[in-house]
Amino acid sequence: MDKVYIEGLTFQTTIGFYQWEKEIKQTLVVDLAMGWNTAQAAENDELAKTLDYAAISEAVVEFANANPVDLIETLAERIAAFLIDKYQIPWLRLKLMKPTAVHNATTVGVEIERSQQQSDQIL
Repeated sequence: MDKVYIEGLTFQTTIGFYQWEKEIKQTLVVDLAMGWNTAQAAENDELAKTLDYAAISEAVVEFANANPVDLIETLAERIAAFLIDKYQIPWLRLKLMKPTAVHNATTVGVEIERSQQQSDQIL
């Protein structure tokens, strides 16, 4: 299976368990790999037949800001289910990182892989 990917999508959103975190914006970084048959788009050079990574990037940021949660685990699951449903993506790997969460670490986060069948169970 071919893959369309987005790496290092960086944005500010409200996320966190502690009250002080609910009152500020924090940086999150997303790496996303999405299974897709790119041959159909390549055949006639058609954007409509592939995954538009600009539109998907915008959708991820809008979704995160419209759906604040406490845990990055929760946000990762919800973003994955949202993208699979909205764009009919058969499979994706999503890595969600919170680079300022631990003082002595470059970043912390979660990485998940989901498919359409798993997404149906979450929604």
